[in-house]
Amino acid sequence: MVRRTDTRQRILDTAAELFHTQGYHATGLNQLTSVGSAPKGSLYFHFPGGKEQLAAEAIAVSSAQLCEVLKKLVVQAPDAATGIESVVNALAQSLLDSDFQRGCPLATVALDVASESELIRQSCVDGYGSWHDALADYLIQQGLSAERAADLTTVVLASIEGGLLLAKTKRDIAPLRAIAVHLRGTIEREVG
Repeated sequence: MVRRTDTRQRILDTAAELFHTQGYHATGLNQLTSVGSAPKGSLYFHFPGGKEQLAAEAIAVSSAQLCEVLKKLVVQAPDAATGIESVVNALAQSLLDSDFQRGCPLATVALDVASESELIRQSCVDGYGSWHDALADYLIQQGLSAERAADLTTVVLASIEGGLLLAKTKRDIAPLRAIAVHLRGTIEREVG
């Protein structure tokens, strides 16, 4: 017998993947329940706020998963420049492995609907904020001041987001390669 929480988690995982690859508007409720192998009524049972609540929660799940990956990659690296380069390389590999379907887990939804839904916009803000905090904390541990780490992290995240968008659009990871090289040099100069 499938437990209630299993169904909820399955719907949430399915939503996270579909919103990541297709965006909010291109993902329908019928597709969510079909791919998630759940009756349509269970979607509203588990997510009484409907698709909007589901999207906000799916964004939170995707954000947390990527945040853990970011933390792991930078901590395992021998230095800050290699850590950030590892993040860019992992995202480029994910893009390649998905045939350019899986860019940033937040960007597709953020661009699609954040201006229409405060709940989804705030979930995106929180997700980006968690990544920013994780990387800024890491850079502080590497010797930067809190202010400089925050500024540099903003540049890093904006560069990666732009690189992912260009790479996905071009179906070529060359923009991410260029960003990795540039960020490596910048971080080496900043951290030393």
